Amino acid sequence: MDYSWPLINDNITQSDRLALSNFCLYGERFTNGEKVKEFEKAWSKWLGVKHSVMVNSGASANYIQIAIAKHLKGIGEIIVPAMAWVSDCSSVINLGMDLVFVDVNLSNFSMSVESLKASITPNTKAIMLVHGLGFNALNDEIIKIAKENNLLLLEDVCESHGAKFKDKRVGSFGDLSSFSFYFGHHMTTIEGGMLCTDNEEIYQLAKMFRSHGFVRESSQEVQSFYKEKYPELNPLFTFAVAGFNMRSTELNAVLGIEQLKRLDYNIEIRRNNFKTWIENLNPNMYYVDYDLEGNSNFALPLIMQESFKDRLHINDDYSSVCDILELNKVEYRLGTIGGGSQIYQPYVLNSNSFKTFTPLTNSDIIHKNSLYIGNHPELTEEQIIELCKKLNNV
Repeated sequence: MDYSWPLINDNITQSDRLALSNFCLYGERFTNGEKVKEFEKAWSKWLGVKHSVMVNSGASANYIQIAIAKHLKGIGEIIVPAMAWVSDCSSVINLGMDLVFVDVNLSNFSMSVESLKASITPNTKAIMLVHGLGFNALNDEIIKIAKENNLLLLEDVCESHGAKFKDKRVGSFGDLSSFSFYFGHHMTTIEGGMLCTDNEEIYQLAKMFRSHGFVRESSQEVQSFYKEKYPELNPLFTFAVAGFNMRSTELNAVLGIEQLKRLDYNIEIRRNNFKTWIENLNPNMYYVDYDLEGNSNFALPLIMQESFKDRLHINDDYSSVCDILELNKVEYRLGTIGGGSQIYQPYVLNSNSFKTFTPLTNSDIIHKNSLYIGNHPELTEEQIIELCKKLNNV
């Protein structure tokens, strides 16, 4: 379908294209180099962290997060909200750890404190906190739980660039955070991701895991340690960890440097769009009691109230929510984050490496009764209000 309101808008501008073409004409190195370092430095400053490591996708950043958790804590359980992206979970499975799914809050799609508390065991190694759809998932209780139980706090901020907790950007609270710069997110490098931390040891590990496990990617101090411990090895080809090749290119970094310049402006527009959205939906038909504090909404979610859920998709004379969206050429995705609760996915069910200690009540409500549509900086207030009126008349 030729959508008038697509899920994703092409936010690569002419100035972005010019920066890319100039680099292609005059750049001398195209793989991970000085532009990547420049973007990492700019991103660290914007986020408010000491270190950033650019990788080739947000999913790769998730894999490195779990690899570092395994390296530091050993094999065990990783707690993940059921409403998560596939790589939050597949990375746990593929790296030989156990998934523990917990429920979420309807108000911000984030991890339920009660479900989290009930799911911690002696084998728990880390909490993967997912900031979904632009909502802040942090609170004081989660931070306290992680510290009291000596758990790594990993933040997935792939959909929530610029969301804040206590006036500080999320992704700067945990031991390690991940961001995605995929084509449809708050800003794009086409494909790309970032790992962020204030911890020096984790920073050195992230650089090594990014590039095959090469010791030469790390600090002089780390290199000297391995040179002294393994004198028989060539220092240029000493592999400290079982790493990956998840490096970015200079081209992706050039685009990231340009996109970062207008990120804050676009986030503010998204926030205003979301406020208009929930203020104009009928609360008797749709859930609207979202937590607005610090959000940077990546999308516009639509959760049908329980009494109204049978109108999600009926295909009867444009009488359902989906029919209204299709009639108005509005692209949507059922199930919201990751297509819904990950616990129902074949790769999870076939893995035999997942557990639940609490009911996933809210996750099921979102899974069965919700969808989301795109939230673009180009949307007008009138467009949003007009669509809300049509949805309220279903």
